[in-house]
Amino acid sequence: MSDKFSTGMEVRRKVLGDKHVDRAEANKTALDTPFQTLITEGAWGTVWASDAISLRERSMLTLALLAATGNFEEIPMHIRATANTGASQEDVMEVFQHVAIYCGVPKANHAIKLAKQTFAEMG
Repeated sequence: MSDKFSTGMEVRRKVLGDKHVDRAEANKTALDTPFQTLITEGAWGTVWASDAISLRERSMLTLALLAATGNFEEIPMHIRATANTGASQEDVMEVFQHVAIYCGVPKANHAIKLAKQTFAEMG
């Protein structure tokens, strides 16, 4: 196991929570292990592990990018992660307002719908 992988798993667990990571690890197969290693080392062990900006800011950036590019499937996961990163519901709404202005109201509208559903599930 590389240092980047170890760091990536630590950060991934900190942001997404043990339940999520344990579930992802349990579902990993020989087919997707190289991909899982790539995202653990690259996304979590490099980008998210950097202390150049806070986890709160990374969380907000990630939500904006997911909404702006129409990658809605991962928005609920990253909304749930806000409980660990410190991004508030107000932060999330500010993010999606930026998305509306710079990338389109329909994308922001759908992201907000997902955020509301996920926040409601979170309690």
